[in-house]
This record gives sequence, structure tokens and C-alpha cells, in this order.
Amino acid sequence: MMRMLGKDYSRGELSRLVGDFSQVAGVKPYQLTEGKARGARCVDFWTGSGFEFTVMPERGMDISQAFYQGKSLCWRSSTGDVHPHFFEPEGLGWLRSFSGGLLVTCGLTYAGFPSEDEGQKLGLHGRISHIPAEDMRIDRDWKGGDYVLSVEGRIRESAVFGENMVLKRKIWTKMGESRLWIEDKVENQGYRETPLMIIYHFNIGFPVVAEGSRLISPTTEVTPVTEESAKGKEDYARFTAPIPNFKEKVYYHRMRADEDGLVRCALVNENIEGEGFGVYLRYKLSQLPNFLQWKMMGEGEYVVGMEPANCQVEGRAKEKERRTLQMLKPGETEDFSLEVGVLRETSEIEEFERKLESSKKK
Repeated sequence: MMRMLGKDYSRGELSRLVGDFSQVAGVKPYQLTEGKARGARCVDFWTGSGFEFTVMPERGMDISQAFYQGKSLCWRSSTGDVHPHFFEPEGLGWLRSFSGGLLVTCGLTYAGFPSEDEGQKLGLHGRISHIPAEDMRIDRDWKGGDYVLSVEGRIRESAVFGENMVLKRKIWTKMGESRLWIEDKVENQGYRETPLMIIYHFNIGFPVVAEGSRLISPTTEVTPVTEESAKGKEDYARFTAPIPNFKEKVYYHRMRADEDGLVRCALVNENIEGEGFGVYLRYKLSQLPNFLQWKMMGEGEYVVGMEPANCQVEGRAKEKERRTLQMLKPGETEDFSLEVGVLRETSEIEEFERKLESSKKK
């Protein structure tokens, strides 16, 4: 059964009401034709609940636009959508094609701040989000009583005399849902041990981010990454109206998992037309032991990053120095799974917090 418009529907009941199920929920591939985005493939999803999002196969199968009943879930930058042809990997050049969006994947062999490792200069946040997917497959079909919508593909980060890493990604949702799932498998298809660094860079924006909005998380310890971040550290979980000339702040969180080994966190605004609204993440702590928070309260650059990761952000050489750099042997794989969804009203936010508090007591 699927719940829409306040009512439960079976497949048979719904098929009597529509000529094609895309009238309610569907997937549509297309290609952009204008400006710096020209040639980039997109895949739109809509579920019938008001939940909509766009996957960009040209950009590592990241998620750009995302909405719930017309309200944006994410921040979008001034660059707009950018084809990977314009990628500038050196230094901070990554920012010239950082369009924001719900998810930008950072990695695979390096991520975080620009750095140098064994004489190799590494730019900001890696290459994977600028590599087009191959073997893309879209599916929309009934599985039991669920109408499941999905896209999957593989993204290869490789170089002669270097790495040969493949990310196999599936993003899927279901009719009537206000959430999606990301299932990733990274495989080392090369013949030498290779670093694996990955950050899931979720970029939450207005109207979720607004004056008075807050971060809800099972945080046990917060560490500022920079001197600037240390200023006002006590307010890491609360957000203001846009501030002129604001300097970004980045924090490491130590998170507590629940009895199922999952971390649940959310960013919420409890006053949108008198009702609450938010975006939540759920992921396995064993897969992604680090959590980074990016707090950017600038004008136009008004965004909060919720970023589960298997690394920190000070660069690959620093990970080696700490002996925290994850390595994949030839043929070895690593799985990552995440759930992203909408908290649609105040009661759902309250229930989310109750579950967090309950897990802390166990």
C-alpha cells in the first residue's frame, strides 16, 4: 500500500485512476542545453508525496535540486549546474564548478583541503563529483506492493600508473515516500593498494536554514577545525540570519550510534508558517565514523553542510600522519549506505528528537 493525499492505495486501486503511473510518480532522463551545463545528463524523480529531486550522472551521480511540496531542501550556488568539462582540479578550482545541491560526493582517493602528499599536489575535495557515470540504468517497477524508482551507474576514477577505483552507485525511492536511499560500493580494480577518502557533502539551505533553525544530532564532542571555527563554538548547532562578510566555520563531531549502529541527525526550521520542517540523514557509524559540519552564514553563501565521512578534511598527508587513512587492497570493496528524508511537520521533528534521546539512555 502507498500513502498519498492522506489515503492508502493499492496497486490495483491506483491503476484504475491513472493511465500511466508517471501521473503520480516517475523518473525522467534528459539533457541540459544551455551555458556551462550544456551536455550534462539529468534524471528527475518525483514520488507523489511532493518529494522531488534530480540526479546528475555527468557529475558522479550526485543530487542537485531537491524539493518537498515546492520548498527547497538544499542550497544552490551562483555557479549553477556545470558540466565536468569545466573542472579545475588545482588548488581551490573545484569551487568554480561547485553548484551546491543536496549531495556532492568528495573523494575517492583524496578529499578535504588542498594539500601535498609525497610530492603530489592535491586540490580541494577530489575528482569523483566531476566524473561522468557509465552503464547508467533507470528502473521503475513494482516490487511487491511498492512502486520502486531507481537509477544506477558506475563512476571510474583512474590514471595510468595510478589508481583504478570504481564507485557503483544506486539511488532509489518509492512512490508515496518523502525520502531516498543511496547505496554505494567502492571497488579497487587496480593492482596496488590505494587510498580511499570519501565525504558525503550534503548542502542544506533556505528555507530549512533560517534564523532560529538548528542542528539535531547525537553529538558527544565537537572540535573546531580552524581558529575561526573556535569563535562561537558553543553556537555550532544554531543558525542566524545571513551575516555580511561571514567566515566559514567547520567542526568535527563525535557521534553516538543507536542500538542498530545508525547515526540519525537533522537540520530543522520550526517556524515555517507556524509549522516545523527539516531534512534528516541516517547512516552507519561503522561505515562513516567521522561527521563534519560546515557552517556558512554568508549572504548568498548561506548553507549548512552535514557531512558523514570516512576521513577528516585536512588532507591525505595528514590522514597518513594520523594513521587514519583507509586503504583498499586490489580487488577489495567498501560499502556505504545512507538515507535522506524530509521531516514534514512539528510532530515528526518531536518524534525524531524523542528517538535520539531514547537511544542516548540505552
